[in-house]
Amino acid sequence: MKKYTMILLVSGLGLLAGSCKESVQKEPDFKYLIDEFADLKVMRYQIPEWENLSLQQQTFLYHLGEAAKSGRDIIWDQHFKYNLEIRKVLENILINYKGDRTCDEYKAFEVYAKRVFFSNGIHHHYGEEKFLPGCSQDYFASLMDACGLEAQKEKLLPILFDADLYAHRRYTGTDKDIVEASAVNFYEGVNRKEALAFYGKMEDPKDKTPISYGLNSKLVKKNGKVQEEVWKVGGLYGPALERIVAHLDTASTYAENETQRAYIQQLIEYYKTGDLVIWDEFNVAWVQDNESQVDFVNGFVENYSDPLGMKASWEALVNIKDMQASERTRLISDNAQWFEDNSPIDPQFKKKEVKGVTAKVINATTLGGDCFPTPPIGINLPNADWIRKDYGSKSVTIANISDAYNKAAEESPRSLLKEFAWDEAELQRAKEFGALTGNLHTDLHECLGHGSGQLLPTTSPNALAEYSSTLEEARADLFALYYIADPKLVELGILPNEDAYKAEFDSFIRNGIFTQFTRIELGKQNIEAHMQDRKLIADWCFEKGAAENVIEKRVRDGKTYFVINDYNKLRTLFGELLKEIQRIKSEGDYAAGKALVETYAVNIDPDLHREVKERYEALELKAFGGFVNPEIIPVRENGNITSFRIEYPTDYLKQMLEYGEKYATL
Repeated sequence: MKKYTMILLVSGLGLLAGSCKESVQKEPDFKYLIDEFADLKVMRYQIPEWENLSLQQQTFLYHLGEAAKSGRDIIWDQHFKYNLEIRKVLENILINYKGDRTCDEYKAFEVYAKRVFFSNGIHHHYGEEKFLPGCSQDYFASLMDACGLEAQKEKLLPILFDADLYAHRRYTGTDKDIVEASAVNFYEGVNRKEALAFYGKMEDPKDKTPISYGLNSKLVKKNGKVQEEVWKVGGLYGPALERIVAHLDTASTYAENETQRAYIQQLIEYYKTGDLVIWDEFNVAWVQDNESQVDFVNGFVENYSDPLGMKASWEALVNIKDMQASERTRLISDNAQWFEDNSPIDPQFKKKEVKGVTAKVINATTLGGDCFPTPPIGINLPNADWIRKDYGSKSVTIANISDAYNKAAEESPRSLLKEFAWDEAELQRAKEFGALTGNLHTDLHECLGHGSGQLLPTTSPNALAEYSSTLEEARADLFALYYIADPKLVELGILPNEDAYKAEFDSFIRNGIFTQFTRIELGKQNIEAHMQDRKLIADWCFEKGAAENVIEKRVRDGKTYFVINDYNKLRTLFGELLKEIQRIKSEGDYAAGKALVETYAVNIDPDLHREVKERYEALELKAFGGFVNPEIIPVRENGNITSFRIEYPTDYLKQMLEYGEKYATL
């Protein structure tokens, strides 16, 4: 599972990490922010200490990076079946159009193209609704004519300009079949009932090590029969997977140890066969490797985009362990059993023995698939509950990505925090402790939150269906919020004092109940899992604490603020909600989970929504951020590679067009 950064954080905060300061590279003239358009900003991130890596490690990272970029077409096709065709039209026009590129209509077309590249398709990367070109349909048609694309107009123009056609990548409403109404390319000719019935027949309630049914396939109906088409070499996405496999195979020859080399070969075998048993075997081996400095994620991993929460998007992340900063996460993982034993959940849902929980701070070197251009700031894998229980999990906090977000915010003269914080005390807490507690929240969320608790033996991993992602993210966030205020963290030396945690409580409530909704269009519902999780927690606590005024809604000069009056009571509320959501997950209580999500996570107060949009727009900040990848370039002497140098691109559109040419496989 992933934790995505709350872009609506603070401007002007550096990474404060106490004695565990992240060793992010410092270049005084390095500019992080390179482009802004629509509601988006594009940044660069640095790879610290690259020059101190061995040639073997650099070569290993290079080929893992090429494998990460070689799967780019997969995520585009997964998001929507016409995305690749649309992208190639956009690339053709951007490269070959000979007309006026200075007029307003062309500039609007270019912004649209950038938005499509950013979202890996024509649906918003976060809100998942389709966005339309800013230029007219006639003008778009003229661009296609000018580039010899007349034959594609009849099919593609309605898809691009009709707001009601393929309106949502993942539909979450209640008035339609959520499978049939979703544009995501995981199902064809199949409805929700048929899909659930198909996989329901496969599940064996007595199987203690179940595979992740449907994780790596498209479900289709042919000749009236529902069947799977598996994503594998020789199957769907075969050409892309062949190239990924080739780079993984080369990378394995430069692996740091035999253990690493062996599980890369397992991953290759999985891609060749599509066998989910081999996928589990790979994950068991991968999660037990805690010695390697270089690590990676590569596969069909997260199921956020599937309306049923079963099928996984392809993603990749290549990284290096930050040895110094990982001391903080080591302290947390070393005490995993203490946290589990002292959790406020029902004892029957606690793990009697926490196994293999490891955590580290990493620096990304290449982002790919669903991690590009918008990576998470934390990851906990693998996702299979039985593997977590029997073998543990790996948790990472991505230091150089968090650092880049903060440094880019520093480059802006405008401050979100000053606009939405109630008083100077709240501002000062954020400046002094905000970055540290934000990173610590991610550590606890990923390292312990996702890895905590257990299902009852009779509970299906898919019992919560479309509500599973939101509830799981809420469970991990609540675990982090509950424990970030525990004196144990001061005792361990992770927090400097017993009041530092308040900065994270301030930030979470402010964002969850109010500021995050600047990301959503007026009149729309809140549908993204991480945003739903934060709203669910904040709104539930606001309501349950109303009698004691735990969180107070205040208005000053016509502006709304949410102020925490009782931090201790709020922590108690976090614990109560954690207990209930753990029960829901452990027992597979679909009805109770649905009620929580539908009551607290979906509908936005229209007055608050309008206000936050107006105040945010006045600051002229961008609600979402993403990145270009650094370029890892071989350096040759006498025909031999002697090292790899890093270049940091400054032209977002140029990298998109280069990727379209170099990594096109489907």
